[in-house]
Amino acid sequence: MALTKSFRDRVQSRAETDPDFRYGLLTESIESMLSGDIEAGKSLLRDYVNATIGFEGLAKVTGKSAKSLMRMVSRSGNPTAKNLFSIISLIQQAEGVQLQIRTA
Repeated sequence: MALTKSFRDRVQSRAETDPDFRYGLLTESIESMLSGDIEAGKSLLRDYVNATIGFEGLAKVTGKSAKSLMRMVSRSGNPTAKNLFSIISLIQQAEGVQLQIRTA
């Protein structure tokens, strides 16, 4: 059975209407990176950006090119900590959330 909507379209659709879903994508991205699964974390962050502000919108607020930002969170991308945390900080501001790290 063929899917009528692509996964990306479904994520974007849900993110537009469900703030908890957006928050979940963002927190899962950060948690994945912190646990060492950098690829999954970047993939989730890419999904989040595509479903919300978009890379063009992120480029405007970061002062970096959209292509550069896309490369940073691609499979082969290797963003510096400064760039990655700058992106995360701007996303938190746009989303109106403040993520915190707690030890378990």
